Amino acid sequence: MYFYYDPTYILVLPALIFAMWAQSKVSSTFRRYLRVFASSNYTGAQVARYLLDAHGLHDVKIEMARGYLTDHYDPRKRVLRLSQPVYSSTSVAALGVAAHETGHAVQHAQNYIPLGIRNNLFPIASFGSQAAFPLFFIGLFLSLPILMDIGIWFFIAALAFQVVTLPVEFNASRRAMAMLAEAGFLTQEERPKAREVLSAAALTYVAAVAVSAMHLIRLLLIRDSRRR
Repeated sequence: MYFYYDPTYILVLPALIFAMWAQSKVSSTFRRYLRVFASSNYTGAQVARYLLDAHGLHDVKIEMARGYLTDHYDPRKRVLRLSQPVYSSTSVAALGVAAHETGHAVQHAQNYIPLGIRNNLFPIASFGSQAAFPLFFIGLFLSLPILMDIGIWFFIAALAFQVVTLPVEFNASRRAMAMLAEAGFLTQEERPKAREVLSAAALTYVAAVAVSAMHLIRLLLIRDSRRR
């Protein structure tokens, strides 16, 4: 019953509330500015194509992705995938998101160091995020400290991936705003609205780090309490 009545879980609760608020904020902000159309009248896909070509990335393809806010750049296949609301919309929100994902493609082409670190961390972080808790709690229930420690180290790898994601995302947003301004896709009055969308999205990454950091503290406290 220890798992269900773990008092250390109270540490994670504020971070979880913050994460839920951040997710709600990005959704509401995106929906609000999806109804505000940019005067340039270019779609997200058209803007992404122009910006990619302007940086010599003619070989990076643009595809429409299923889902909502599923936009991402795939560095392995060199494909920029935009969700339908971003791909075909001329809204301020769509242009901001499209430029942000283009920023990731430019990072990849320019060998942006934090992006390289994140990509190298991805395999172990992906495995670690799935294996950390099972290993830790198996070790806890079976009184095997070595399994608990392995679980903690896997979790640290997953947290490191999230931490290094922060500068990657912030930098992509800065690049996006600079590219949109330089190319003239957004007017001076429209830029703060696009920036608000990207800032809201950044909060979700900050919240993810906060949740994981609190979980790590929680695991360390549980391990230490069992060793006493």
